[in-house]
Amino acid sequence: MIAINNLSVAFGGFKLFDSLQFNVGDKDRIGLTGKNGAGKSTMLKVICGLQAPTEGSVTIPKGYRIGYLPQHMTYGDSKTVIEETETAFEEIKQLQAEVDKLNAELAERTDYETDSYMKFLTELSDKTERLAMVGADNYMGEIETTLKGLGFERKDFTRPTREFSGGWRMRIELAKILLSHPDIILLDEPTNHLDIESIQWLEDFLKEYSGAVVVISHDRAFLDNVTTRTIEIVLGKIYDYKANYSKYLVLRQERFEQQMNAYKNQQKMIEDTEKFIERFRYKATKSVQVQSRIKQLEKIERIQIDDFDKSALNIKFPPAPHSGVITVRGKKVSKAFGDHVVLQDVDFEIERGEKVAFVGRNGEGKTTMARMIMRELEHSGEIVLGHAVKIGYFAQNQADLLNPEDTVFDTIDRVAVGDIRTKIRDILGAFMFSGEDIDKKVGVLSGGERTRLAMIRLLLEPVNFLILDEPTNHLDIRSKEILKQAIKDFDGTAVVVSHDREFLDGLVNKMYEFRGGKMKLHLGGIYDFLRERKMESLRELEAGRKSTTSASVERKTEQKKTASAPQMSYEQKKDYDRKVNKLSKSIKEKESMIAETEALIADIEKQMNECSDNKRATELSERHASADMKLGELMEQWTALQEELEELTKVD
Repeated sequence: MIAINNLSVAFGGFKLFDSLQFNVGDKDRIGLTGKNGAGKSTMLKVICGLQAPTEGSVTIPKGYRIGYLPQHMTYGDSKTVIEETETAFEEIKQLQAEVDKLNAELAERTDYETDSYMKFLTELSDKTERLAMVGADNYMGEIETTLKGLGFERKDFTRPTREFSGGWRMRIELAKILLSHPDIILLDEPTNHLDIESIQWLEDFLKEYSGAVVVISHDRAFLDNVTTRTIEIVLGKIYDYKANYSKYLVLRQERFEQQMNAYKNQQKMIEDTEKFIERFRYKATKSVQVQSRIKQLEKIERIQIDDFDKSALNIKFPPAPHSGVITVRGKKVSKAFGDHVVLQDVDFEIERGEKVAFVGRNGEGKTTMARMIMRELEHSGEIVLGHAVKIGYFAQNQADLLNPEDTVFDTIDRVAVGDIRTKIRDILGAFMFSGEDIDKKVGVLSGGERTRLAMIRLLLEPVNFLILDEPTNHLDIRSKEILKQAIKDFDGTAVVVSHDREFLDGLVNKMYEFRGGKMKLHLGGIYDFLRERKMESLRELEAGRKSTTSASVERKTEQKKTASAPQMSYEQKKDYDRKVNKLSKSIKEKESMIAETEALIADIEKQMNECSDNKRATELSERHASADMKLGELMEQWTALQEELEELTKVD
């Protein structure tokens, strides 16, 4: 267990943390939350020893191992993917050498009754146990499973790391952390460069992980699925909730209302007391009471209302100019980079007013298609824009394309034309750039601030077709919710490339999945798509792994029945078939119940997001917890039935 004791961190005269105190248990799943600049990343750095506190201490048990993934890092480029990942197992090689040495010494020792011998046995036992825990017997298999889970293909394993983008190299660093089996994993925005499949694989990994996990994330679905405890940092203090992010929001609102009621009552009492003092201050007969009331006011501890950051990112896209019914249409579109075919003979059509998502694993062609629609990339086949279509494009690296030497004001002033130039300060204020902020250079802005600044540039000219490539990277949860509403209210067409499930939920009702060089159309919301793919609860996320469906189970069963049937009598085969059919039927029933429960959970979560009534929110929270528990039980039952069927149909 890690203990944070009276921790304070100050920069100049500003105290970021003030006498914080909390513990991190051995199996905790903690989400750190708070507005940008509250100190979340600093807290992780203090815990892992990269930053010293001004006061207080962090107590860590001897031998306790910490795995830390920062938002930004430097990478080595001298190894292949597999070689770099294998460095996570340096401990195994060192441990194995130590265990071998201790075993050789054990064979020669005869001082069985001494304290020294017992201490020696304890050391040998601890190191042998550690060796088994980190997977000494099958670490190459672990490496392959982890790299595949994070989106790499087997052909990538032997490629030099220098050939990969920063986002992919971040995945290699994440793989090394996961494979090293630390006692605690600290993750700072781990989902920024992951696709939906990889995020869900990471969720499953972390939920089953034997150690503690502390994560900072702006992905609400990820936090809800991984964490069971939320620590909020507000004005140098912390509030600790035994709940995931969505439940924490409900509890935080309750806390705010309690604080506000207590504050109002205290203010009323102070006002009444001050009136009494003023009224009887100069009456000798009331002097004792007046002095008593004055002392009472001096001693009172004034209630402070927490800063809930009421500033609002006010985004509204300009009205969309009228365009034709068809916004964009593609026929037989293909694109290759050298020998690598990204897309091959794909057809698609997007109509005016539609809100469409491009989803799929990184590298499957989502951004490539966006750039081809923008006519930034050549291709074969035909991509035709509709009548009077005017595109507004937010590139994935849009924020990085801003000039770091320009100020915030100059960045907008350079592109603003006409009357809008007189309103630049108002526009910047709507995006939370006020006062001295507008004179800051772009180079010193945070990732979220640069993303907001790049979004302003997109709003300066009316368009009717928005193409947004990962617009939520670096935005906090509140800002993402406001951007989502702005896109929903936009009366033009929008294509959103995103891996953020919570952002896409309720925003789009049509999706193109990019996989294997094709674009497959899916109608419905993001969670409909995930259920259809059985990527979430049935945990079929490993790259190259086929979805487990009843059809595949039946095919496998029939193959094994054919192989095993000749060895059975008629009665034995009849009994065998009866058992197989019964299990297959039970599996189908469980899958149907799982799908119904997932739909119920999605509906409850939607109601929770829209609910403003505290009593109703508490009721929904309890229903969500009950449904979530039921889903877990169904999954365990489904797994047991699958294992029973596989055991029954196993061919020796």
